[in-house]
Amino acid sequence: MKKIFYFACMLLMLANVGYAQKAKKGWYSLFDGKSFDGWKVGDNASTFSIENGTIAVNGPVAHLFYVGPVNNHDFKNFEFKTQVMTTPGSNSGIYFHTEFQQGSWPNKGYEVQVNNSHTDWRRTGSLYGIQDVKDTLVKDNVWYTEHIIVKDKHVTIKINDKTVVEYDEPAELPKGREGRRISSGTFALQGHDPKSKVYFKDIMVKPLP
Repeated sequence: MKKIFYFACMLLMLANVGYAQKAKKGWYSLFDGKSFDGWKVGDNASTFSIENGTIAVNGPVAHLFYVGPVNNHDFKNFEFKTQVMTTPGSNSGIYFHTEFQQGSWPNKGYEVQVNNSHTDWRRTGSLYGIQDVKDTLVKDNVWYTEHIIVKDKHVTIKINDKTVVEYDEPAELPKGREGRRISSGTFALQGHDPKSKVYFKDIMVKPLP
């Protein structure tokens, strides 16, 4: 019994050390690989499913919003990272500084493009409609890293550690872009159309001061 108790204590200590290391780095996982705990979708919820530890996106227009406990799902300055894999002809996106919306395209926040071969010329890494990337940086059917950093009014987007966008939001925005403003909010994954299939995994965030 004493040996069992000893080993149990050792395992607990090791687990706490691991947790402390993760906490020290400041990164939090937003997806457990098993369920949609902490996430919410409005219309066309069947667009999102879980396949082999990933979020698979395939179906009519829909958006999956993070509504979980990390930072009370309200992020101003942050680093966001996820692994993404597109299939040929697919389109998706990652919204930040947005909020839950029942249907249609989110009215609030910015979209970071996920698209390596869709007919839309704005490619992966674009700050959609604001600072667009024309080059195809990564291939379909291959996992890659999409990394978004927001500090005050500055946005950095990296694809596989290569910086592809550096954007400073001006004090005054053009008419019609009132909702596309750096403020604060949550993240959302986009379901674009029934012909698009995209996978997400290892969804992580690091809140910044």
